[in-house]
Amino acid sequence: MAYPHAASTLLTAPHPNLRRIDLQDLRAALKQGMDDFGAMPTHVLFLIAIYPVAGVLIAAATFEGRLIPILFPLASGFALIGPFAAITLYELSRRRELGLDTSWVKAFTPLTNRSAKAIGMVGAVLLILFVAWIISAMGLYWALFGETRFASMFALAQEVVTTPRGWALIVAGNLVGAAFSLMALAISAVTFPLIIDRGADAATAMETSLALVRENPRTMLVWGLTIVGLLVVGMLPLFIGLALVLPILGHATWHLYRRAVLP
Repeated sequence: MAYPHAASTLLTAPHPNLRRIDLQDLRAALKQGMDDFGAMPTHVLFLIAIYPVAGVLIAAATFEGRLIPILFPLASGFALIGPFAAITLYELSRRRELGLDTSWVKAFTPLTNRSAKAIGMVGAVLLILFVAWIISAMGLYWALFGETRFASMFALAQEVVTTPRGWALIVAGNLVGAAFSLMALAISAVTFPLIIDRGADAATAMETSLALVRENPRTMLVWGLTIVGLLVVGMLPLFIGLALVLPILGHATWHLYRRAVLP
């Protein structure tokens, strides 16, 4: 598949070589992601059905266990582990691009071939980031609210938006969350597609992803904000919107990889 726009200026990044990307590349990648989703909706919906369900279960368990403050950190953690969750989507896009079988069984191929070890290593790094985010978010909550418990999410929301300590939680929580999201983006922007496509080892794939973000900071920041914004929209209707958002973002990430990394 040709990518005529993916700019011709090459970057002096370590293996493999990268291209300059801009907002036009992001728009094109999203368009191609939607095209993949439209061409393979049955497989995609089956593969990502677990994520909205998991979101609802997390919410239910949180309310039941009177751990309401941890709900937002858990939900927002999707942005950190999303790249790993979308592995099957990258494989489907790769197969469609090459004219190969795109049945859902084939989508799990990267987890059973030579790429599995590298995928597991990068997945472990993202999991560590996710756990660190949860610990940080709860530490921040306890520092501001102590052992205070709220009877409902509404009661907590009212406290957060109407009190100084609530405002402090919003500002500090978003700053800390943004830092973790930027780390996850830098580590995994094109890491999994590179592993799946070329069998790269974990270190090389993460190094390439870091180089891409370092050389295209503004474009990748916009990409990160786009991902977060779409995930938030997907979570609003009881996480059901993730059934649409996740596959489009997953497929779009594959096409962004194709535009950013030289063949």
